[in-house]
Amino acid sequence: MKLLVVISNYRITDLTIDCLRSLDGRIQKIPGSRVAVCENGTGPEDAARLREAIPANGWQDWVDLTVVYPNRGFTGGNNVILREALASADPPEYVLLLNADTIVLDGALEGLVDFMERHPDVGIAGSTLVSAEGEVQGSPFRFISVASEFDRALRLGAVSRLLSRWRVVMPKPPAAAPVDWVSGASLILRREVLERVGLLDEGLYTYFDDVDYCLRAKKLGFSTWFVPESRIVHLEGRSTGLGTGSVRRRPSYWFQARRRFFLKNHGPVYAALADAAFILGFGLWRVRRRIQGKPDPDPPHFLSDFVRESVFVAGFRVSEVENPALAKSPSGGAS
Repeated sequence: MKLLVVISNYRITDLTIDCLRSLDGRIQKIPGSRVAVCENGTGPEDAARLREAIPANGWQDWVDLTVVYPNRGFTGGNNVILREALASADPPEYVLLLNADTIVLDGALEGLVDFMERHPDVGIAGSTLVSAEGEVQGSPFRFISVASEFDRALRLGAVSRLLSRWRVVMPKPPAAAPVDWVSGASLILRREVLERVGLLDEGLYTYFDDVDYCLRAKKLGFSTWFVPESRIVHLEGRSTGLGTGSVRRRPSYWFQARRRFFLKNHGPVYAALADAAFILGFGLWRVRRRIQGKPDPDPPHFLSDFVRESVFVAGFRVSEVENPALAKSPSGGAS
């Protein structure tokens, strides 16, 4: 198999069907390619809708559906597909992790595959992500650091300029270029990377999985590149409600994933410095915001939630993120 596109659906079945619709006519341009959808614990009604939509739209020749319950998060849902694909008699040369809340544009798939074919030394590559209105989104990025956490929390222009070389969101290269990491909304992996680095870290559940994977790959000598000519519409945060501009209270699994990322990749001292930098910067921002009378753009209880989930309170043990779905249903399976 040349390319396997992996999509994990959770609570956004309409968008998943739209994503498949955008792939129709485009996936066929790469011979030997398929799409694998994991219905990731939404429920039997949504599984039935996907089962019906695939033959109803004539997609059965290139779409496979796997159903799991309960929800296993982004990492677990994708790993269900990846594990089976890598163990198959015809494992894919490339795997594209594609968010369900995306629309594939003309040339996006070919752009990624052609780039990987022409650059056999590259392990991972990512697309340009744009909003429905055409606004370019964050990816690509620099690795998260103590300096970037302080800058992200403080939000002071003068400090941001001083720390610009550490800012996570980096300027968009006009042509394909090496970067630290790219968004998992559209991320292509060479099979060798999956075989050597391993699957996604299911202990992260849903967040920090893309930066974690690119960092793990870098430690083994695999580079990550940004491919601007591959363009994907990303309807950010539709499944979690944590897209740009969201003011919902941040769920505990986001903080837990962040803590796990820092502890397992950088150790307890660095994790403590990162937490301290963010808490200090965010505290100063809150004071400045009140003095200047600025509106509050942050999720409710964000600082108190952050402190409670920091290493100073939650501890320094590298622990797995608590899957909220397992608290409701301890058993699960695939079909």
